[in-house]
Amino acid sequence: MKTMKGVTIMKNMNRYLSLLLALALLLSQLTLPALAEGELAAEPPETEAAAEDKTYPEELIVGHPTIMKGDFFTEMFGNDTADIDVRALIHGYNLVNWDQSQGIYVFDKTVVADHDVREDVLGNKTYYIALYDDLYYSDGSPITAWDYAFSMLLMMAPEIEQIGGKIYRAEHLLGNDAYLTGKSKSLAGVEVLSDHQLAITLDHEFLPYFFEQGLLLCVPYPIDVIAPGSKVYDDGEGVYIADADNKETRTNFTAEVLRKTILDPETGYNSHPAKVSGPYTLTSFDGTTAHFQLNPYFKGAMYENDLPGGPNASAYRTLTNYKGETFNVVLPTIEKIQFTVADYATMVEKFEKGELHLVNKVVLADAIRDGLSAGLQNKDYPRIGMAFLTFTFDWPTVHEKEVRQAIAWCMDRDALTKAYCQEYGTRVDGYYGIEQWEYLLITGQIPYPVQFDNEEDLHNHEGDYHGAEAKDWEHLNLDRQTVYKVDTEKANALLDYAGWTLNREGGTFDPEKDDVRCKEIDGQLVALDLSMMYPEGNRIVDTLQENFLDNLEKVGIKITLVPAPMEELLKSYYRETERTTDMIYLATNFHVIVDPAITYSTDTTANHQIWNNTYSDDEELYYLAVDMRRTDPKDVFDYVSKWVAFQERYNQVLPAIPIYSNIYYDFWVPELQNYNIVGHVTWTQAILEAYFGEATVEASAEEDVISD
Repeated sequence: MKTMKGVTIMKNMNRYLSLLLALALLLSQLTLPALAEGELAAEPPETEAAAEDKTYPEELIVGHPTIMKGDFFTEMFGNDTADIDVRALIHGYNLVNWDQSQGIYVFDKTVVADHDVREDVLGNKTYYIALYDDLYYSDGSPITAWDYAFSMLLMMAPEIEQIGGKIYRAEHLLGNDAYLTGKSKSLAGVEVLSDHQLAITLDHEFLPYFFEQGLLLCVPYPIDVIAPGSKVYDDGEGVYIADADNKETRTNFTAEVLRKTILDPETGYNSHPAKVSGPYTLTSFDGTTAHFQLNPYFKGAMYENDLPGGPNASAYRTLTNYKGETFNVVLPTIEKIQFTVADYATMVEKFEKGELHLVNKVVLADAIRDGLSAGLQNKDYPRIGMAFLTFTFDWPTVHEKEVRQAIAWCMDRDALTKAYCQEYGTRVDGYYGIEQWEYLLITGQIPYPVQFDNEEDLHNHEGDYHGAEAKDWEHLNLDRQTVYKVDTEKANALLDYAGWTLNREGGTFDPEKDDVRCKEIDGQLVALDLSMMYPEGNRIVDTLQENFLDNLEKVGIKITLVPAPMEELLKSYYRETERTTDMIYLATNFHVIVDPAITYSTDTTANHQIWNNTYSDDEELYYLAVDMRRTDPKDVFDYVSKWVAFQERYNQVLPAIPIYSNIYYDFWVPELQNYNIVGHVTWTQAILEAYFGEATVEASAEEDVISD
């Protein structure tokens, strides 16, 4: 139980001091000019083609291998990769953004004019944030601190859960438990100090957190669209939602209202958000294809990125902050974008017909070769993610780790990877992709961070992390991970050890006569007659028989393959519908912040398991994940050491069988200039500085590949 009285006194004192500081800030602040209605971004560089009035496409057509589900609001209703891309186009002005060159979260200079951080006597850490006053939604209405407060409250609202969403349990915010349990009507960890100032307090019991500043991730959402008739209030003890005409009632913020405003298939904010804050607005979505147009009120996206292939200065707009310091932002120049599903098999043909201009995340080897042979502009980059076979952990068939390990010993992951990705993929043995910085560090692909003795040494090595000495890093590796290759003897031994020794009639299992192993569990005879869902049309299935199913049959396990449309598969994976198969084959791309303490939480009291898609109940795995995140942000060596320990346990428990990580390829037409995917996290960032213009660079035929 926290002693809230002392916290309140300290917060009130900090509130008073912050108001004095904020007043001085606002008096001296030079606001940034907003784009007037109809004003577009800076023009792309002049080209000879422009002088000749050469015609370029009116709309950039972007293809993606995954269909959109229409969850364009938040991940509370699903987290399909294509939907994530749409969100990046239409929702902007996050308080913090990922700095690719430093590998850390930083405050967005287009949003945050200034900030201060203070720690109270209990160790609670408060971020005081002053916002610029020239932030606008796409309809021209202002974005204020109240919008950010509404976003945080909405993510935690039980009404969201009532309409089928997964609420965000913000344990890092002070007072979150009291607010969620109804002990307090206000969320103490978020305060609105003025229309353009807010304070966010991180609970000391959640700290330290390795990606601490990432906890401030928040984009503004319009309360007048999502919760009309409601308002955010702050009476001095934190924020809360109530009726706009009476702060003592909450009759307008209900599950019934939110179901209509968010989930209506024709007008709901989840699939048809009309009032947004990002560089583009969504103009239409028919279930397969989405169309976007420039948001005339978008002031620019902050990019602090000096990586090779990063932002080109010609795409920048220079702004000046209240201190007189200048910085650059990127403004999009492509007026319209169409985003749709791309069929690998017909990709080149559609490029030739002008039906595609850019294809993102091509993974199939044959399609990559087709694109290279056609001479398309291209770039390859490693994946921050992996393909895997996940288990329905709480089903009796696959609940025991011996069964999951036996299944892993029957899968020829090298052969599956080779057949599907060929030289563009490599087997992985843990919860990581080949581009994750932790993996790159311990495999020696990027320099070790070293510990410096003083500030002078640190400044002489700008960009390096605090860490340990090089000799300490050299001892970190993944050598203790089991490499599961085909070994049916080990699989049989594991199943015998776990008691899967009966046949369908309850007699002793005989591999010469019986098709599957069985075991009596809670008085019921359970058979290893399993089912596996996979994406309909995915070519991985072509080689499963030889490289997986035949081996399973040898040890007494049967698997029925169940093809499913991607939308149905994702709903099953995210448990939006009831699970119908023991396993699901799919792939994922990780967030920049990878926090497996959420993904593999066993904390049922905190309602974490709604985010645990496997329903893993391994306490040690969860403990290691929590221990990893509770690391001082400056101690990279400690964090990576814990990351290795987590991988070792993951490899043993196998809530999912990791299969491969791969090299992605993007292909585009020569007329699309300045598209630098390597310097960015996603194509939605890279496209902001691209433009249509005369082709000046020959298509590259080079292939950067990795070994199997």
